[in-house]
Amino acid sequence: MATDTRTRMIEATALLIRQRGYHGTSLNDILSASGAPRGSLYFHFPGGKDQLVVEVTRASVAEVTERLGAELASESDPAVAVRRIYQSVARMLEENEFSLGCPIAPVVLDAPNDVPDLAEICRVAFEQWIGLLRQAFMRAGVVEPRAQALALLVESSLEGLMVIARATRDRAPLAAVADEVVALVEAAVRSGKTKQSAQAADLPLEGP
Repeated sequence: MATDTRTRMIEATALLIRQRGYHGTSLNDILSASGAPRGSLYFHFPGGKDQLVVEVTRASVAEVTERLGAELASESDPAVAVRRIYQSVARMLEENEFSLGCPIAPVVLDAPNDVPDLAEICRVAFEQWIGLLRQAFMRAGVVEPRAQALALLVESSLEGLMVIARATRDRAPLAAVADEVVALVEAAVRSGKTKQSAQAADLPLEGP
């Protein structure tokens, strides 16, 4: 754990929020886990718990967004990238012994409508993640309506599978669903390329 007080509070809060959610994490929990005195919390975060949780959640979302974007950009075949994403999630769950899942799911389930900034961060996060997936599918030739549906399918299945894997302490559900989702992505890419080829064949030849 980091030695400076501010960083210790951020790291402790990030872990507690993923374990207990927003309402399940108290200031005393944060102070106890970080070893920070109460006065230092308000020194570093004048807005108290809400400001701290907002900053932590924003940073967690940025990290996931960066990793997801990099994974999708590194592979021209979105089906391969999607399989790697499922495998990455499975490894993450095993490494933390099935104790932690999506960094914003506990916040969303807590419905923190009394902290509008926090609710907005979560809403935008899902839009970004689904958007990155949709764009990857469209780059591979999948038409927009189907690309959006596939992106929603991938994101929603990952969110649900993290809960199931944590409950069963088993990564097998992720592997099983990954096979089915990857097959759907492959089929959508093939269909998109077929339509593109057919449209290209129907184009009139340009004259000299």
